[in-house]
Amino acid sequence: MVHFSDSLSRLLAELQKLPGVGEKTALRLAFHLLKSPDNAAALADSLRDVMSRVRFCSVCFGITEDDPCRFCSDARDDGAICVVEEPQDLLAVERTRAFRGRYHVLQGALSPLNGVTPDRLRVAELMKRLEGGGVREVVIATNFTVEGEATALYLARMIKPLGVRVTRLAHGIPLGSDLEFVDAATVQRALEGRSEL
Repeated sequence: MVHFSDSLSRLLAELQKLPGVGEKTALRLAFHLLKSPDNAAALADSLRDVMSRVRFCSVCFGITEDDPCRFCSDARDDGAICVVEEPQDLLAVERTRAFRGRYHVLQGALSPLNGVTPDRLRVAELMKRLEGGGVREVVIATNFTVEGEATALYLARMIKPLGVRVTRLAHGIPLGSDLEFVDAATVQRALEGRSEL
């Protein structure tokens, strides 16, 4: 087993906390940063900057530097809300330019086995937005995973009694996939083919 200095070991450990970064990738990234101190400094500055400036929108819970975010403050269709699991899913839908309504980011999906219950998500905030009136349709765009499907069904049961139309993205998106990795054309077709739950 190779032993590195404490600071390099700490950097490797932190890099490996990133999704998709294992030991080899962490080593490659660390050595790249060590070879180019200017890039390392720029990365550190960028990380500090984003951590101090970016926050969750107080309306939709997407990421933003301005509160409310541009999706909540721009002229859009107030009668439709697209509900997604994570901020990157909001961006995946927005890239299609097929949806012109508002968004709501749950900050996850129901997963009781992992301790993720409705009170750990932004469900109460969604319900409050809907109870304010004016929303005709909620498009549920959770991922097509077991957790995403459970979340969609739970939300449909909560929302339908309010008299709001509840739709789900069409199943043109492969089951088991995360929305953020699906190409824009597929997401657009899924939005256009959404159906009642």
